[in-house]
Amino acid sequence: MSKTNNPTQGTMHERENPLGTEKTSTLLRQFSVPAIIGMMVSALYNVVDRIYIGNAPDIGSGGLAGITIGFPIMILQLAVALLFGIGGATLFSIRLGEKKHEEADRVLGNTFIMLILSGIFFSIIGITFHAPLLRLFGASEEVLPYSMAYMEIIFFGSIFQMTSTGMNHLMRANGKPKLAMVTMFVGAGTNIILDPIFIFGFKMGMAGAALATIISQAISMTWIVANFLKKSNPHRIKLRNMIPRPALVGKIASLGVPNFSLQTANSLLHIVLNKSLTRYGGDVAVSVMGVVNSVQTLLTMPLVGLNQGVQPIVSFNFGAKKYDRIITVEKQAIIVATLIMSTGWLLTRFFPAQIVMMFNREPEVLELGKFAVRAWFWALPVVGLQILGANFFQATGRPLIAMTLTLSRQVLLLIPAILIFSNLWGLHGLLYAAPFADTASAMLTGTVFYFGIRAMIRGDRIKSAYTGNAKQIAQ
Repeated sequence: MSKTNNPTQGTMHERENPLGTEKTSTLLRQFSVPAIIGMMVSALYNVVDRIYIGNAPDIGSGGLAGITIGFPIMILQLAVALLFGIGGATLFSIRLGEKKHEEADRVLGNTFIMLILSGIFFSIIGITFHAPLLRLFGASEEVLPYSMAYMEIIFFGSIFQMTSTGMNHLMRANGKPKLAMVTMFVGAGTNIILDPIFIFGFKMGMAGAALATIISQAISMTWIVANFLKKSNPHRIKLRNMIPRPALVGKIASLGVPNFSLQTANSLLHIVLNKSLTRYGGDVAVSVMGVVNSVQTLLTMPLVGLNQGVQPIVSFNFGAKKYDRIITVEKQAIIVATLIMSTGWLLTRFFPAQIVMMFNREPEVLELGKFAVRAWFWALPVVGLQILGANFFQATGRPLIAMTLTLSRQVLLLIPAILIFSNLWGLHGLLYAAPFADTASAMLTGTVFYFGIRAMIRGDRIKSAYTGNAKQIAQ
């Protein structure tokens, strides 16, 4: 009976996941465009908060600095969400490519429960220790009240933010990239509407911005979970699959480690950055970095979306051993990524003042902000190669190489450059540390990626030759 049913079941799932047969450029467009739009909309969560807060008469640059100080903590939340979200999505896609559908369902259930438990853990730790944490992360006595008012509420919503972020990757890997995009639209749209109501209408200030954010994330989480509970969904969240299995959780986490490491390193980077900014430029410099962070989010989110679109295509075809399709889609993605980043680079060259004025118009912030935007993003066009090159190894189940390449920019290059350059050339040197790290890490990743592709081709040729010889002997 099972032999009769398996081919039919396999055919049904292949129709739902045409990752191994559809034209790669079509797949890239179908999976990446919704992800890019979704990530841009998702980026508006924090960016819109900063725009409203930075332009609020009674908050201004102090509020910008307050959110900037809390940013490393929010990055840590994101890190854990990606540890299980992207790790789960990668393993889920590989299992589908191997036609192991029951194992894919177990991956889905274990990913979901780990996101829930992680969100609860973050809420408990954050609510209990949020004031000491903010001081540790560089808050001055002037900025601390702003940070506390914002982050205390953000911690309450950890479970919403982490679960919605992580499960969105599973929704995309489940062959529903457009629905994943709509989910982000719903959440971010709610945030955009609620922000001015709470900040200006109810005069809640920093607390209002945070409350709007967690309500929006709660709606996103509800939307995603409801979809995975539908009977019409071929892969659903089921109670029996939510019992954590240590070996499976470990495999999921191992595949998510590169993204987790990247975001953890990013959090460490911002702690070092905030402390150095306070030392060499004071609270104004911290406020300016809040603007730079927001601009960086807007400029790089299309690349993150592209990366998310590429991942299931590469993972599925790696599981199906269709290596020529992997090479084709990687070439296409790198070209698109370079064009996107080059467009962002041109915007920072010609419109730095207009970019800064979106967030704050105070003279000190505007003057330093114009210089910071030009300096920090000087090597932006090469960032696409670095991110996509590292993701190739993650998507093909080699997390150690991916993690090493992912960490090369933040840990090996940027943090040391910030400390050394700021010591030698002050605040301006600190800001030029970013293009130095971008260029060096892109060169390193490009080299390893080139040899990784060659090794994959060579391994496939050796295997094909061996298989051919075995067939001749058998005949």
